[in-house]
Amino acid sequence: MILTILDWIRIAGVSAAFYLGYQAGFENGYDAGAQLHVMVPLTIVFIAGISALEGLFFGREAAAAKGFHGDANYQRQSAFALLSYTVTALLVYSADWGVKAELTILLTFLLFFFLSGINHGIDAIRRRNYAWQNINRPFITLLLIAGFVYPVFIAIQGLH
Repeated sequence: MILTILDWIRIAGVSAAFYLGYQAGFENGYDAGAQLHVMVPLTIVFIAGISALEGLFFGREAAAAKGFHGDANYQRQSAFALLSYTVTALLVYSADWGVKAELTILLTFLLFFFLSGINHGIDAIRRRNYAWQNINRPFITLLLIAGFVYPVFIAIQGLH
């Protein structure tokens, strides 16, 4: 039950991050930096932060929901990595280090989830692990990346 609640908080939080980010980005014309300044920390907190808590406090249950067995040490390491992304995103936001720092933590975070999506996809094929929590990762990750393409592209163009 707690994992379902965390999933819904994650989904609602990322939805709010995109809504608020696009609202900030289009407030006065278009400002990709303003959009990313809102979207990056919120998205990372709601995905990586909640996933870190899930892995640290509900590791066995989270593994079972994804079709895996046990609560291995490497699961805790992944949870700590996710927690580090969350703390870094909040630090970058609160210190107002700018769009370059925001893009750095975002791209690191997205790369981790892209590779994780590939890993989940391979697991689904090799072990026929069709648990919903396992097979949705590649697709959700691609949707997440797609949502960031435009503001990231525009922000990078503005760096020159």
